[in-house]
Amino acid sequence: MTIDRPERRNALDAATFGVLRDELRAVAARPEDRVVVVTGAGDAFCAGGDLRSGPPPRREGDTVAAPDPHPATASPAERTLALMRGPIGEAALALHQLPQPTIAAVNGVAAGAGANLAFGCDLVLAAASARFGQLFIRRGLSLDFGGTWLLPRLVGVQQAKRLALLGDWVDATAAAALGLVTEVWPDAELAARAAELAARLAAQPPLAMALIKANLNQSFGLSMAEALELEATSQAACTLTEEYAAAREAFRRSAPS
Repeated sequence: MTIDRPERRNALDAATFGVLRDELRAVAARPEDRVVVVTGAGDAFCAGGDLRSGPPPRREGDTVAAPDPHPATASPAERTLALMRGPIGEAALALHQLPQPTIAAVNGVAAGAGANLAFGCDLVLAAASARFGQLFIRRGLSLDFGGTWLLPRLVGVQQAKRLALLGDWVDATAAAALGLVTEVWPDAELAARAAELAARLAAQPPLAMALIKANLNQSFGLSMAEALELEATSQAACTLTEEYAAAREAFRRSAPS
């Protein structure tokens, strides 16, 4: 998936958040899609939210958690609430719940919601020139696109507060040291590395990957006993797959007699 608004440094307006949500939901329903790579057109990954256009048009089947107020009569708080409970929050949740593995190929600036879009992916590859910023505080805003949930889990509460309260830029090397980025690559090699990882993930057993993702995402809210029970039911489900049967047969044949 390429965010293709280079004239706005790939900032996401309300309509584009809705498109992102819809595309992620569509991928989730297509098991033949085995992995998703998210990147940006041009020299930026995503500059965050560009919400000047107001709420997107309502469509049949859309999930709306709050009234969609008319821009001419609604207050800024009402419009923001509709957007946050609508396409912005829904896109973030669709990314989080996607059963397929995701790779962010961060080819430039990733700011605000754009940074959290990257951090919401399972693997984050960054070009050496990439920069990340939780710039919400500079605009008088709190975090969005899941940053409140993601940052403490990735870097711990103290570092999350530092990033969010100061709003400083973090380069790719520093982001990797913090645990925000999986790998840093020269700009010219980023796309090839993303393709290489995508190919490896696409060859992995899909149910096992989906369960690993879901179980790790739940782990912070589970006791050890609950985690063990989740592992038990997940392993049992995996033993019913063709991939498990093939792997077991391959191991049996390779084991010394």
